[in-house]
Amino acid sequence: MPITYDEVRAFALALPLVADGTSYGYPCLKANGKFLTRLKEDGDSLVLPGVPFDEREMLIEAAPEVFYFTDHYRNYPTVLARLSAAEAGTVKSLLERHWRACVPKKVSRTHDARA
Repeated sequence: MPITYDEVRAFALALPLVADGTSYGYPCLKANGKFLTRLKEDGDSLVLPGVPFDEREMLIEAAPEVFYFTDHYRNYPTVLARLSAAEAGTVKSLLERHWRACVPKKVSRTHDARA
């Protein structure tokens, strides 16, 4: 089932140390002050950093209608996801993994203990 940006935002803001922010003049979400994600200008594509190149290629090969990247992101471990075609669980999983890379380990351990 597809996911909306409002649902992505609600999920992310429920994680510790996540807050609204801006990135290049656009609204985004930050974790511990670091870039977590943002909706692209098309209103449907979500920027998902922290995806290794080999995994990005596998995601694109498995679901090209969902995952892609532009030349801008070619040299960055980032994948773009079309929310209108993406599975909510997959988006949340990729987002949470990057959140874990942005926050102190103690914060993620405390979050896990409460979950």
